[in-house]
Amino acid sequence: MRAMMVLATFVAFSASAASAQDAEKPRVVLQTDAGRMVVELAPERAPMTVCNFLSYVADGDYDGGSFFRTVVSTTNQNPNPIDVIQAATPRGSDDRSRPPIKLERTVMSHVSGTISMARDGPDTATSSFFIVTQDTPSLDYGGARNPDGQGFAAFGRVIEGLDVARLIQMSPADDQEQLTPPVMIQSVRLLGAAPEQCGS
Repeated sequence: MRAMMVLATFVAFSASAASAQDAEKPRVVLQTDAGRMVVELAPERAPMTVCNFLSYVADGDYDGGSFFRTVVSTTNQNPNPIDVIQAATPRGSDDRSRPPIKLERTVMSHVSGTISMARDGPDTATSSFFIVTQDTPSLDYGGARNPDGQGFAAFGRVIEGLDVARLIQMSPADDQEQLTPPVMIQSVRLLGAAPEQCGS
C-alpha cells in the first residue's frame, strides 16, 4: 500500500513537473483574418530557428504579412505531396532584412500542427514559415520532399487553432498554389518573455 502511495505521488509530481515545463515554453499568438492560432515553440530542440523567428516577431515584421500559399496533398503534383500553408512578411517569402540562418536538422517530426521554416537550399531560411496540417514525414530529415534530403527545420507546434490552419489550407487558390486572395496576418505576438538563449 505504501509503495502504491509513493508511486501515485511520483506520478502526480511528474505530471506537475511536465505541466510546469510546458508552461515555460514560449508561445506565440498569430491573429489572422481567418482566426487565431497559438504556437508553442521548442527552443530546446531548435534554438537558432526559434530565436530567428522571435526576432521577426519582436520587430512586428509579420504584421501585415500573409499566408500566401497552400499545398494540398490530393492535388499536389510533386511525387512527395505535402499538406501545408506557408506565410511571409509583407516583404515576401525571400525577406532579406536579416541574413539566412543555418539549417537545424532537428529530430522533430513534421506531424500535424508542426511549424517549420521554408527554405530552398540548406542554410537559406529567413522569415518564411509553414504549418503542417496533416502528418507529412517527407519533410523530415532524410525525407524526399527536398532533393537534398536534409529536411526542414521544425521548431514548434500549433496548440490552438489547427482548425484555422486547415481552413486556410482549403481556401481558394490558383494553379500555382497561391491563395487567392492571401489570408492576411493581423499580428504575431509573443506571450511572456523570450527564452534566455535568445538574448532577452
